[in-house]
Amino acid sequence: MRYLLIGFGIAVLIWLLVVAALVAFGRRGVARELTRLIPNLLVLFKGLLGDRRVPLGPKLWLGIAVLWIASPIDLIPEFIPVAGPIDDAIVALLVLRHLARKTPRNVLLEHWRGNPRTLSIIAGRASA
Repeated sequence: MRYLLIGFGIAVLIWLLVVAALVAFGRRGVARELTRLIPNLLVLFKGLLGDRRVPLGPKLWLGIAVLWIASPIDLIPEFIPVAGPIDDAIVALLVLRHLARKTPRNVLLEHWRGNPRTLSIIAGRASA
């Protein structure tokens, strides 16, 4: 548990440094979007899980991803700072992209609270 907290602390520190660098270089909009990313993703997932227009298959994959991330068994052990959470992040990104590609765009945008362009980037769609 101690190593998990250390890894989490390092990840938060890196995230704060990236946000500070974006602000320092005049990219306040990008910094703002980055600070709101996790809350926006949580709202998106909650909304999509409860939406009947989202196919069952992608919802099941989202459930599998949640189990994977919550599982103590990982490809890269969590106690390795920064590298530990990488496999969880990759699984989360792949499932999010699958979910975004199988769900109608208007449904995604209905549940997304951030910039539509950010969702397009995350979902792997070229157009905004």
